Amino acid sequence: MTAAPVASLSLETTISELALAIGQLLRRLRAESNPDGLTWSQTMALSRLEKAGPATTADLARMESVKPQSMGATLAELEREGLVLRQSHPTDGRQVLFALTAEGVQARRKRSAAKQKWLLAAMAELDPGERQTLVSAAALIKRLSEAEPEDPQARGHSGDGTLRDL
Repeated sequence: MTAAPVASLSLETTISELALAIGQLLRRLRAESNPDGLTWSQTMALSRLEKAGPATTADLARMESVKPQSMGATLAELEREGLVLRQSHPTDGRQVLFALTAEGVQARRKRSAAKQKWLLAAMAELDPGERQTLVSAAALIKRLSEAEPEDPQARGHSGDGTLRDL
């Protein structure tokens, strides 16, 4: 699609274009950084464990907004692959914590390195002005992601997730 001047795009079109572009970039990053063939759920579980440390199945399920049964299946596969291990909970003997193994840490590093390598090569094709535009856009996208949702009824929105009220 040819880039239209920003002033001539409606807010709804801008949102659609932004969502499409972010989705395409995320899919490409996932494809480029998946040398081990892990599923998205497995990748996210490893990422959560790396960032938050050992966690229960229920805690991980809550963090990822999935059912505990689904997270349990994901963790079971990661355990079979040797990427996570079970540990006793330090204060509650009824619970089990999952933690990354050394192989799990290596898998995360390998994925991060592959993603970085592809993105560096892709960005090297941009001119300095385009790279600066991306830096500015990244800051704005981060601000958008941190925005607190407003009450849809307060602004007259339908609240059904559509953009028709914009």
